[in-house]
Amino acid sequence: MEAVRAERTMESAQVPHICVLDFDGDLTDWLVKTGIAHPYPAWACFHTTMYSFEIDGTECGIVARTIGGPYAVLVAEQLHVSGARVLLGLTSAGRVNPSLPVPSLVVATSAIRDEGTSYHYVPAADIVTAPAKLAANLYKELQGLGLPVSQGLAWTTDAPYRETAEQLQEHAADGALAVEMQAASLFAFAEARHADVGVVAHVTNAIDHTGEAFDKGPDEHGWHIVQAMCRACINKSV
Repeated sequence: MEAVRAERTMESAQVPHICVLDFDGDLTDWLVKTGIAHPYPAWACFHTTMYSFEIDGTECGIVARTIGGPYAVLVAEQLHVSGARVLLGLTSAGRVNPSLPVPSLVVATSAIRDEGTSYHYVPAADIVTAPAKLAANLYKELQGLGLPVSQGLAWTTDAPYRETAEQLQEHAADGALAVEMQAASLFAFAEARHADVGVVAHVTNAIDHTGEAFDKGPDEHGWHIVQAMCRACINKSV
């Protein structure tokens, strides 16, 4: 990060205490287009651009398209040393539990480690857990947005085109609710770095879903989700 500052003649400065990773990126595009979010020039990163917005008088940062465990944790490491106290991830996800409504929201309280990044941070195990208080705050704050909200186990994979019917059945039997690509890596990072990390999965597709796939609703609804996520941290001990 010092190399970025030197190359771009940037002064050393901290980022907002609450930062959101918008893995899909389309919501960030809309926030910028509508003038809700503005460039945050003090973010010293070769790979990404940060924008900021205000929630209840608190400045929050948002970084788009850090999809997948390795990329998400690369940016999380840089956010952590740049002053971010809470990292929040909003990801699209697929349904694993057949009873889960589509669309719905899942607050990940733990994640199956079917990826590689987490094994560089904490000892090998099948599952890694999320910071519990932050997950509980997220679950409470996301109520009342017009979508069903669940909390529980996510399945993190780094091979999205290799999800088989057998794997879905196996992980559903283990209690997984949804499948995504970042939670296990970020939770392992959180454990190793003593950081607060929360992940919310927007479940928008399933192999047996007959409705429109990947429909997250209007951008305004995504903005309401992000506001609720940030309010789960503002003036609350996580």
